[in-house]
Amino acid sequence: MQIHNLSEKNSVLNHFLGQIRDINIHNDSMRFRRNIERIGEIMAYELSKELHYSDVEIQTPLGTKKTTQINDQLVLCSILRAGLPMHQGFLNYFDSAENGFISAFRYHPNNDDYFEIKVDYQAVADINNKNVLLLDPMLATGQSIVAVFNKLIEKGTPKEIHIAVVIATPEGIAHLQNHLPENCHLWIAALDDNLNEHNYIVPGLGDAGDLAYGKKL
Repeated sequence: MQIHNLSEKNSVLNHFLGQIRDINIHNDSMRFRRNIERIGEIMAYELSKELHYSDVEIQTPLGTKKTTQINDQLVLCSILRAGLPMHQGFLNYFDSAENGFISAFRYHPNNDDYFEIKVDYQAVADINNKNVLLLDPMLATGQSIVAVFNKLIEKGTPKEIHIAVVIATPEGIAHLQNHLPENCHLWIAALDDNLNEHNYIVPGLGDAGDLAYGKKL
């Protein structure tokens, strides 16, 4: 798996990452959603450098100009509900992409720390021979992304797989490396220290879905 850690160099990306973590700022849900969207836009720009392009010639009011355009067919697939603001950020840049949405959540059958990943809903475009961009803000254990990936490939065979997350852990990355194809790309905006005893990211930022849309039952 090829890993792209975008926070290794200073940029405005780190500025937005700081804001979504700051407890004095991130309880503003609208600002939190907008910052996640802006992080998605920055990640989309960086990811675009790995896509394939074809030469085209366009007509301007005063002549013609040779340029390039994206040659890949893209499918943006986000994990509900936390992935929605990030999805919008990617869609702002890849505006002609097709889209997919899948629900995945931690199910605690014994009301303790043990959990299973439940994938209940999906509405996904045809992914055959297309570049699938799988979007989820938090890569904690990695189990959700693996479960969603396995559900996706029941529907077809992508040309390329790009996974984009805002915050990742070493444990989550290792899980993806052990369970996903080697030719996947993993894009992360920040790499955090570890998981705590409840499998939440430390230092992390809390529950991204709750911060974006309010607490759930």
